[in-house]
Amino acid sequence: MLDRKIAIKGLNPAELFGVRNAKLKFIKSFFPKLKIIARGNILTITGDEIEMTRFEEKFDLILRHFHKFNGLTENNIENLMMDDGGKMLVSEKTGDIIIHGNHGAKIIPKTVNQRKLATLASKKDMVFAVGPAGTGKTYIAVALAVKALKEKEVKRIILTRPAVEAGENLGFLPGDLKEKLDPYMMPLYDALRDMIPAEKLADMIEFGIIEIAPLAFMRGRTLDKAFVILDEAQNSTRMQMKMFLTRMGMTAKFIITGDMSQVDLPYRQKSGLAFALDALSEVDEIGIVRMGKSDVVRHKLVKKVIAAFEKAEDKDAINKQEKSK
Repeated sequence: MLDRKIAIKGLNPAELFGVRNAKLKFIKSFFPKLKIIARGNILTITGDEIEMTRFEEKFDLILRHFHKFNGLTENNIENLMMDDGGKMLVSEKTGDIIIHGNHGAKIIPKTVNQRKLATLASKKDMVFAVGPAGTGKTYIAVALAVKALKEKEVKRIILTRPAVEAGENLGFLPGDLKEKLDPYMMPLYDALRDMIPAEKLADMIEFGIIEIAPLAFMRGRTLDKAFVILDEAQNSTRMQMKMFLTRMGMTAKFIITGDMSQVDLPYRQKSGLAFALDALSEVDEIGIVRMGKSDVVRHKLVKKVIAAFEKAEDKDAINKQEKSK
């Protein structure tokens, strides 16, 4: 049995390990063969040499993450513990900051694929970002749109979604058309509120600098000098997707986001997003980013929910195949 000591320098161990060492306990859960004790700023590790070396490598990633992002969550720890955990450490260079949001908050890509989305969007005029809930695809897309507007690369932002009802009836909601549609657009409003002061945002929406509208309202238009985001694109039909993509003007930027595991279209109606990804996969001028569980930046349970649902869906698919034989 070997003993090693690690001195924690340049930060408060209480902030790193959390209340009552909750985060340290979570770190320990990944190394059941080691005895890990924290006293002050000294961490003592006892156990197998190979496992100890692996711990030191992972703990170094944790310290680097904390120094760069001034924070650490259990979701961060879980990502860093993966075999390719080092890739989760996106270097925070000045160029990585997309914009400064309200109260000076830095909006920065937090995962490899979020950074890939930002990079592709700077090089290509049309980018698809596909992945499960909580991967930040919509949030990063909105941040890129706000940046383009602030830097006068475009004159307006257009945010759109298919008004498909996820088990609810739109017609029975109270209010006029805008009031009926606003709940469907709320994730877009939420992202914008993080990046633009409330009063300024209200003025920009009122004067049409930022437009939030259902996908059906795009028909017949040419969207030029605009940064356009189609969110929840998995709920567009094939014809709607073709209609939307052909609205692109000469100086427009398009980002299309969606989650193929959350299609709310009527039974047997195929998703336009799935069709577009297949049809456009070999068009070099179009970028495609496929996000996964490792990109989830919400509560740690979100990642577990996604994994559990994927497992159950795979099991259902196997059962259906067996019954059809």
